[in-house]
Amino acid sequence: MKEVLLALLAGLIVGILFASLKLPIPAPPAISGVAGIVGIYLGFKVVGWVAPMITEFIK
Repeated sequence: MKEVLLALLAGLIVGILFASLKLPIPAPPAISGVAGIVGIYLGFKVVGWVAPMITEFIK
């Protein structure tokens, strides 16, 4: 939980900094971009879960 709060705080600080400097936001501006990031994360987790099962099946 500490990691999540620190990541949220860091994102908030970066967002404030970028807005103050009138720079474009360093994150996807639409929900589709956020969904893409979540998809990448879930794909990574699925491979970590399935790969050991496939390795065990091949043996």
